[in-house]
Amino acid sequence: MIMAERYASGEKTEIGSYLFTAERIVHFAERFDPQRFHLDAEAAKSSLFGGLCASGWHTCAAWMKTFVAYWSAECVRLASEGIKPPKLGPSPGFTKLQWLRPVFADEEVTYSVTLLSSRPLVSRPGRRLNTIFCEGVLADGTPVVRFESTVIEFE
Repeated sequence: MIMAERYASGEKTEIGSYLFTAERIVHFAERFDPQRFHLDAEAAKSSLFGGLCASGWHTCAAWMKTFVAYWSAECVRLASEGIKPPKLGPSPGFTKLQWLRPVFADEEVTYSVTLLSSRPLVSRPGRRLNTIFCEGVLADGTPVVRFESTVIEFE
């Protein structure tokens, strides 16, 4: 099975949610994005954002965390049904990254993936290149992050 057989082009699939607690926001920021509005709730009040908010990179990392968990479970599910799951490899990159709204402490983001296209790599027989739309939204549907990514698939 290849991705294009499993997911129809344009079909959105919810892959999971991630709760951005104050502790998680600070923990990530201390290591990777040590700006005051990610580190200190009091200092964040006087920032452009008006409160402690997650790094945009944290929202992307949480997308990846939910995708890996989703895809691992999906591979197990497909295998249990006797279906050979698509073999996904690394991503050669992404484009159109947008951080649309800050994610504040105690907000939960639900992530999704939509297959945009899938094509064989002429230069690499047995491999495909999938383009996917990745998004994160709040409970009310407000988008907070989105980007397009490419993923190599091995046939």
